[in-house]
Amino acid sequence: MPAPAPGRRRVPGAVLLLVSMALLHTGSALATELFRSLGPAGTTWLRLTFAAGVLLAFTGRSLGRTLRAASRRDVLATVLLGAVSAGMMLLFSEAAARLPLGTATALEFLGPLAVAVAASKRRAELGWLALAAGGVLLLTSPWTGTAGPAGVLFGLGAGACWALYVLGTAHVGSRFPAAHGLAVSLTVASLVAAPFGVPGVVGHLTWGGVAAVAGIAVLMPLVPFLLEMRALQRLGATAYGTLAGLEPAVSLLAGMVLVAQTPTAVQAAGTALVVAAGIGAARREGRR
Repeated sequence: MPAPAPGRRRVPGAVLLLVSMALLHTGSALATELFRSLGPAGTTWLRLTFAAGVLLAFTGRSLGRTLRAASRRDVLATVLLGAVSAGMMLLFSEAAARLPLGTATALEFLGPLAVAVAASKRRAELGWLALAAGGVLLLTSPWTGTAGPAGVLFGLGAGACWALYVLGTAHVGSRFPAAHGLAVSLTVASLVAAPFGVPGVVGHLTWGGVAAVAGIAVLMPLVPFLLEMRALQRLGATAYGTLAGLEPAVSLLAGMVLVAQTPTAVQAAGTALVVAAGIGAARREGRR
C-alpha cells in the first residue's frame, strides 16, 4: 500500500470494517426481498455481475498493468478467491432464503471461528467453539422444527467458504491494490455463479428488478468487499477477529429493521452467545 499523502489521515481499519459490516448486512437484508422473483442464486449472480462490471470499468488499463506485473501464483490466488467468494455468497443466500438473517450469519460465522480456534493449538480454546455451538443450537432450535436441515447445511457451507475467504482476502490484499484484486475476484465469482443464477433470471428480470439489484450490488458486495480488503491491510488478526465477532448481531439487527424479522428471546440469547464466543476467542488469542 502506498503511504498516505502528507497531511492526509488514513481512516482506521476498525472503522472501515464496521462500515463494511453495516453495508454488507443492509444489502443482504434488502436482497432477500428479490428472492421470490429472481431466486437466491439469480439475485446473487446479478449482484456479483454488476459489482464486477463497475470495478472493471473503474480500474480500466491500470488493472491490465497490474496483472502483467503480477506473478502467476498471485493471479491464481485471486482467481481462487473469486471462486470462494461465489460459493460464500451463493450458499449464504440459500441459507438466508430458509432461515432468519441472524441465524444464517451465526451459522456462517462458525467457519472462521473454527479456524481461529484450531490455529491456537490449545484445547482450552475449544470452549469458545462450544459456546458458539450452544448459541447456534438456540438460534436453530431443532426441537421446534422451524429451522430446516437444508438451511442449516447451506449456512455451514457458507461458513467454510468464509473461512477460506478471509485467508484469501488477506493474501490478495497484500499483493494487489484493493480495487484491482477485487475486480478480478468478483469477475471470477460472477462466472462461477452464472450456471446457478442465470436460469432463475431468464424470463423474470424487469427494469425495476435491474435497478434494485444494481443498487443492492453497491451495498453488497462492491463497497463492503473493498472496505474489508483495505481493513485487512490495516488490522491485525486479533482486532479483525474481535470486530468480526459482531457480525451475527449486526445481521440480526438488519433483519429486524429492514425486513421485520423480529427474533425471539431464545434467538437473541443464541446470537449473544455466538458474539461472545467470537470476541472472546479473538481477544484470548491476542493476549497469548
